[in-house]
Amino acid sequence: MKKIIFSVILFSSAFFSSANAQAKKVIADKIVAQVGDKIILHSDIINAIADYKRQGQELPVDANCAFLQGQLIQKALVLQAEKDSIPISDDELDAKLDNQVRGFIREYGSKEVLEEVAGRTVYQIKEDFKQVFRERELADKMRSKILENTKVTPTEVRAYWDKIPKDSLPFYESEIEVSQIIAEPKANKDVEDYVIRQLYEYKRQVESGSKKFEQLAKLYSDDKGTESQGGTLAINRNDKGAIDAAFLSGAFRLKEGQISPVIKSKFGYHIILMVSRAGDDAVVRHILKIPPVTDDEINISVKKLDSLRTRIVSRELSFGEAVKYSDDENSKFNGGQIQGRDGSTYVSIDALDKDMIKILPDLKPGDVSVPQVYADERGKKTVRLIYLKTRTTPHRENLKDDYNKISQRALDEKKQSKLEKWFNEHLPSYYIYIDKQFVGCKSLDDWWKYTTSAKQ
Repeated sequence: MKKIIFSVILFSSAFFSSANAQAKKVIADKIVAQVGDKIILHSDIINAIADYKRQGQELPVDANCAFLQGQLIQKALVLQAEKDSIPISDDELDAKLDNQVRGFIREYGSKEVLEEVAGRTVYQIKEDFKQVFRERELADKMRSKILENTKVTPTEVRAYWDKIPKDSLPFYESEIEVSQIIAEPKANKDVEDYVIRQLYEYKRQVESGSKKFEQLAKLYSDDKGTESQGGTLAINRNDKGAIDAAFLSGAFRLKEGQISPVIKSKFGYHIILMVSRAGDDAVVRHILKIPPVTDDEINISVKKLDSLRTRIVSRELSFGEAVKYSDDENSKFNGGQIQGRDGSTYVSIDALDKDMIKILPDLKPGDVSVPQVYADERGKKTVRLIYLKTRTTPHRENLKDDYNKISQRALDEKKQSKLEKWFNEHLPSYYIYIDKQFVGCKSLDDWWKYTTSAKQ
């Protein structure tokens, strides 16, 4: 029972095949495998592979075998989850399904385009995939139950490390732990008033019919993430963590085709056009304008952070305590720390923005930079202090410097072994059928031992 963790993740990422393919299954479709009363169709494998390719993912060797193994694993986990009465509420399921559909709408640009491509309404798409989602969630919960409380001790980490051939240890380039405190310069009132008048002029042009909203968004919006789609956003009334609350509140007061007055959010000023709405879901277009700041406003922020740096350097405040003065909302959750994609506190230099990279050579571990003016991801001029906590030198992996990485791999191996043991104990109690066309799949060897044909 090899690569169980890989197979579960593989299937989970490939659950949404083309809605057209789902709605138009070919007559030649057949059952290619079954676990208990859970069947797997040939089209399930084909569609999952097609979707994986559509996402730009590289297919594994023997893709048909790998995807069938993933689905067999999922069906077994679902079967056991139902036997164990693992709960999954309709509200929980609907919320996750709604979130995924909003992702599809963002991907295709609008609800109308998604429905056209799928040949189904959004409501029908949700109904089509509700059972698929239910099984995925049950499988995830069952897997979590099997692996709960799985930990590794330092002794186990050492034993794992001792097994690694020393000539195959990875080499790491320099990595750093770095944090920041941000001060966002505030534009003066005259500039804000000018931006507001601009947005009301755009609103007037659209309402008079002289210009199209999406055309103005492409030309003038400061939201680089949506300008190419004419300012299109798929939103949900409950997305307060992901979308500014003032934006959501203003949007959901609108009727279809209506344009909002100017709304102020943490990002700047907006006008919003309600394109379509269904309950708590909506598709809108918006134009964002970020009031530019002058050197005077920037200097105010520089002085604020320079004063804060003095307090840190004099040890009146630690950097962690000073983070409460940051204008970055995320700082209160992570102490201003910049994290890698895997959640690690160590990041490579090439993962940082070019402005931060410029000043890092002048900092030693423990140093706090002077205030730096830079352009954030929205192109807005911002000021920050940078704290370099640690810097590693390029090195071959070792227990002293890379314990966390090694510990995580040891934990992954232990989880893999625990899953293998669980499947080996449970497979004999399941009814298992696999079509003979997969007889050459080496990854299915452990499954073949317990199929009905093997028993016969």
